[in-house]
Amino acid sequence: MTRSILFGALAFASMMSSAAEDGPREPLYLEEVTIVGTRDNVQRVAGSAHFIGAEEIDRFSHTDVQRIVRQIPGVSIQVEDGFGLRPNISIRGVATERSGRITLLEDGVLIAPAPYSAPSAYYFPTVGRMAAFEVLKGPAAIIQGPYTIGGAFNMISTPIPTGRRGRVFAETGENATHRVHASYGATADNGLGFLAESHQWRSDGFQRVDRSDDHTGLDVRDGMLKLSYAPGHAHAVELKLQTATQRSNQSYLGLTDTDFRANASRRYGLSRLDRIETYHEQAIARYEYAPSASLKITFAGYYNGHARNWFKTEGLDPDGSPDAQGFRRTSWASVVQAVNRGATLGAMSAAQLQSVLDGTRDTPPGSIQIRANDRDYFSRGLQGTVSWDLSDGSIAHSVKVGARYHEDQEDRLQRNSTYSQRGGQLYLDDPGLHGNAGNRIQSARALALYVQDRMEIGRLALTPGLRYEHIQQSRRRFETRSGRTADPASRAPNNLRSTRANDTRVLLPGLGAVYRINDIATLVAGAHKGFTAPSNAPGVEPEEAINYELGVRANTAHVRLEAMAFSSDYDNLLGECTSSSGVDCEVGDAFNGDAATVRGLEFSGGTELAAGGFIMPVEIVYTWMDGTFDTDIADTDFFGDVQAGDPLPYIPKHQLHVLLGAAKGRWSAHVSANYVDGVCARASCGAFETTDDSLTVDLAGRFALSDVVSLFARVENLADAYDIVGRHPYGARPNKGRSAAIGFDVAW
Repeated sequence: MTRSILFGALAFASMMSSAAEDGPREPLYLEEVTIVGTRDNVQRVAGSAHFIGAEEIDRFSHTDVQRIVRQIPGVSIQVEDGFGLRPNISIRGVATERSGRITLLEDGVLIAPAPYSAPSAYYFPTVGRMAAFEVLKGPAAIIQGPYTIGGAFNMISTPIPTGRRGRVFAETGENATHRVHASYGATADNGLGFLAESHQWRSDGFQRVDRSDDHTGLDVRDGMLKLSYAPGHAHAVELKLQTATQRSNQSYLGLTDTDFRANASRRYGLSRLDRIETYHEQAIARYEYAPSASLKITFAGYYNGHARNWFKTEGLDPDGSPDAQGFRRTSWASVVQAVNRGATLGAMSAAQLQSVLDGTRDTPPGSIQIRANDRDYFSRGLQGTVSWDLSDGSIAHSVKVGARYHEDQEDRLQRNSTYSQRGGQLYLDDPGLHGNAGNRIQSARALALYVQDRMEIGRLALTPGLRYEHIQQSRRRFETRSGRTADPASRAPNNLRSTRANDTRVLLPGLGAVYRINDIATLVAGAHKGFTAPSNAPGVEPEEAINYELGVRANTAHVRLEAMAFSSDYDNLLGECTSSSGVDCEVGDAFNGDAATVRGLEFSGGTELAAGGFIMPVEIVYTWMDGTFDTDIADTDFFGDVQAGDPLPYIPKHQLHVLLGAAKGRWSAHVSANYVDGVCARASCGAFETTDDSLTVDLAGRFALSDVVSLFARVENLADAYDIVGRHPYGARPNKGRSAAIGFDVAW
């Protein structure tokens, strides 16, 4: 069936290409879609900025954002599922978990399910349909909030072309992995434009569940429609509508170290029922007014809705049976650690716990907890920007003023069910009550204002900026309702269990400077106050840091270099308890981590060599980071017992990415090697709390059959090396092993 779809798409694309009158033209972006815009524009930014465009994306056509961001210095990741479905991305040492400490954007709009009240990115855009990626760090990032310590990551969807353009990319590979990405759009002479796009992605996954034929893969279906009208004078409007569904059989449960070394792609049978289903919808309406070459006004209204239910095993009652109050939950993280250390947990020895994991030991009724993490989210808002250029004698100003009003909400109605294991299979004992694992609504309202002025004085460009955030957060927690079902809309006031709220106001100044030494070299420097919004937990302070950077850029016609040193001096490092943290704490609570420091060096360079008719791109990206706690912290459920000098979790000291390529005539090939230091999963960095050093090599090649059709092949993780790349949420987790794919690309 899939092969028929692929070959049918190829035939359709060939017919369409023969009927096309115009060749591919450059797409048109509205002002607020991009931050940087192009790789060339990076040179003018008063801060560290990076742009990955279509040329770089097409080399490997990755679907995993974690492989793409390796090309950007200062960005680190904590691998969890091997596909990048819910990536853990850090910029300059901020906490990695669920990318909750960076400003995530799609087309310049906040994209996390609830960016203020629940910023963990349980929804992440389908990376395979993106046209470009941007990362903004340093003082320039204060125009994109609310998370400004690390920076902003903007994903740019396929734009409406200025002419007529279509594309079909299709690939098939190991583990029954298939992907089809098709788009077609045009802009008429009267300014009316449209783009229709579909992205379908399926896989059986690379892990295997004990005593089960169930796959561990995914089914992602994504569609988008854009409409625009730009009649050629001062006005332009665009409407974007997008939906995505996902079903993936993903689990939080990892492996013990012994089991990992024996078979890294194994999954315990206890996770057989684990799966997540999501639905996402987005609508963005934009208006742009440019009455002159020096003045531009843009407005955007946006709405994101997201629903998800993650049914996953949460823990074990090691004492054998529930007490009078119900299940005595011990997370699987504690079980795995007890087995690793050969320790007793409750009434069970390490050997008995291992037999539970192996499925060879039956457990009493109600001893295994599985949770339905059912949540609904929305985020919506209005934002606008005024940009104008003016001259004041010998000083040229480029002023940008922006505002955003934003609302978001997370609605939890979660249920714990209990099971027992008999004969290596799970049997339901009690479905539980809706709301017994979380019955609450938390919401946020935020007003953000910023002003930034780029002042050019001869060879010097100064960019002072100021951002203001006023954030109101609240949470209402309800009692568990009687019966097996409950309607969230019927939550009566007399069922209210507790409320809490937090009100935050913060002013964030920043200053960036760019000094052009000559036509090749430029000095870059900056300082700004960074900020992370606190949760609604009482007594928790905002996460704040003073950030500095200093570096140099050098660019010629064939060589580009950038070296940057940075430092983030945290006044208070914030820790927030989530299910994915793998820590036995109350989900939603937050903890003050006191002072911390992150220092680093970033280097990126690239050139194109020419020999024997070959064009050979060479790129090197290196990052050194050192993140440590500056003070002792008494034992907490989240941070543990921290001593000054202990490392910040999941921050690698050394990262290196090297790319080599060769192109001649119709052929092109690229190989990339990515090395990441092992990291500490906890500040204590003890036994079974570290990950492995990891070296991953990917290879890809293309052959153009014509100006329209090309063939494509890719091998990821060429050496088939399995490493412990993460230990959260519950145990050692692998990277994806070697996988190959072939396909075709038709563009007209």
